[in-house]
Amino acid sequence: MKIGLLQLNPVVCDFEGNARGIVQACMEASGQGADICVTPELAVIGYPARDLLLREDILEKCMQSVRFIARETSGVGPLLLGSPWCFPGRTGEVYNSACLLDKGRVIKVFSKVLLPEYDVFDEKRYFCAAEAPGVFEYKGKVVGVSICEDAWNDEDFWDRPRGGVNPMQELARQGADIIINMSASPFGLGKHGIRQAMMGSLAVKHRVFFIFCNQVGGFDDLVFPGRSMVFGPDGSIMGRGREFERDVFVFDTSNPAKSDSHEHDLDVPAEAWRALVLGTRDYVRKSGFSRVLLGLSGGMDSALTAAVAASALGPENVTGVLMPSPHSSPGSIDDSMKLAESLGIKTVTLPISSLMQGFDQALEDVFSGMHPDVTEENIQSRIRGNLLMAMSNKWGDMLLNTGNKSELAVGYCTIYGDMAGSLAVLADVPKTLVYDIARWLSTKGGPIIPEAIINKPPSAELRPGQKDRDSLPEYDILDEILRLYVEKGASMQEICTRGFEADVVQKVLDMVNRSEFKRYQAPPGIKITDVAFGPGRRMPLASRCLIKGW
Repeated sequence: MKIGLLQLNPVVCDFEGNARGIVQACMEASGQGADICVTPELAVIGYPARDLLLREDILEKCMQSVRFIARETSGVGPLLLGSPWCFPGRTGEVYNSACLLDKGRVIKVFSKVLLPEYDVFDEKRYFCAAEAPGVFEYKGKVVGVSICEDAWNDEDFWDRPRGGVNPMQELARQGADIIINMSASPFGLGKHGIRQAMMGSLAVKHRVFFIFCNQVGGFDDLVFPGRSMVFGPDGSIMGRGREFERDVFVFDTSNPAKSDSHEHDLDVPAEAWRALVLGTRDYVRKSGFSRVLLGLSGGMDSALTAAVAASALGPENVTGVLMPSPHSSPGSIDDSMKLAESLGIKTVTLPISSLMQGFDQALEDVFSGMHPDVTEENIQSRIRGNLLMAMSNKWGDMLLNTGNKSELAVGYCTIYGDMAGSLAVLADVPKTLVYDIARWLSTKGGPIIPEAIINKPPSAELRPGQKDRDSLPEYDILDEILRLYVEKGASMQEICTRGFEADVVQKVLDMVNRSEFKRYQAPPGIKITDVAFGPGRRMPLASRCLIKGW
């Protein structure tokens, strides 16, 4: 059997565009000899559609789109199509389903059994769970149908399975020769190796071909890497889809050697870079923008953000804005201009000294008798934020925020200032990884970030001689404490047993806890780690436990 995997990048609720893309991909696969085609999970509407799934008119459009695609693909073989589905007579029940289309009709509907309700997933808010998965027969084979999470509950692979029904076991019991898993499984650093091992183990355990067809693209804060795969009954990988781009490839169960296969680069800086580029490109374009601007400080974060933007959208669509103050070093200005020249992006320079003086004069009376402090430093950042937003409004360009995860975690950023923007490209990238990506780029022929920027001690340059290390631990120490506390949920005592000084840990945890209100108002960021500051992390703002790090 030749199975066409349609690794697609839909746009949420672009029903016409998504349907055209599905039909076109189906025709491509058919032209390559596919007997049957498979889309990712919820390909008709795109994943995640979130609360749009609560609207009856949206659900009706999903149903109409399924019927349209059935008619348009009636001349080729069967198609397993991911879509929300409402069964006749079941008022108020919506299912995350796989519709089997053939000869212009919906032949059978299979629905998702396990609905995830953790991290960024909220599927029980929108869908009903099926009691069991199902199979169908085609070309003398029994084909089992599963949807994403259905494959993630094997008690022999996981130390702590979720319990309850095991859809893979049930499909094996029904005699499946082939198990198809239609997925919208997001990207995460290190996740692909786990996914690959798990699916290979399922193929071996149940002695089946395991077909994993994954969504690709950026969807708000999430990135889906594609990386569709086919596993043989011995657990070996017999076919790989492209990573971080649309792909249509056909796998022949009777002749695996003739199937397409693309290597997957699991080097951390490499996959982080590609996720950021794809996430930025899709967020900007799917939001209806084509151009972006960002502030250029001469530092590492704005340099990497500019490099991502130039690669994602083309350098001609990126503007870097320099806003020097009396505290800006000549090197920072020169480094910013060298970066812009290296990337090929446009620049605008707007000195802010006169604006700082205007604020000082306006506040002179109300601040009388008070010494300058962080208030004046933050005013500089807010001046810059105002200028950037003004240009964004006037030009119709999206403003990219340049802050990294380490700064956002400890609140080393100014609300309504350098936190301004529509997308925080590096919001889930720790500072140490920012440097790793920059160094990786210089060795892989990517956008070149000047060595002077990479080697420069990090500084906000809001006061004379300021350095990040004046206020923060060294970033290698800070990032490890943050990883343990934010991503792993470790307590202060547990972190201290790793060899960190108690007073340093206490300081970091206090900064994290006191800054929750800032993150609540931050722009969305591209998620690449296990725990990002976004929809998957839900912390109270008014709470006694936020006074001290526990």
